[in-house]
Amino acid sequence: MTSLPGGDSAQPPDRPSLVCARCGTTVQELPLTWTCSVEGGVRRYFCENCARENIRAIEGRLDSDRW
Repeated sequence: MTSLPGGDSAQPPDRPSLVCARCGTTVQELPLTWTCSVEGGVRRYFCENCARENIRAIEGRLDSDRW
């Protein structure tokens, strides 16, 4: 195992923050409570609060065989 200057182990490269598409809340790691949506080919993330507040709109976009 190789060591990097200033540390004993290799650190993963900095990842960009994830941003809630509705309220702008940012996180470094994706929480299990966040919701992901693909709209127009673009992946969008929604924080727990925004997902809870808008669950009917989110479910309304699902095909009926998914619920």
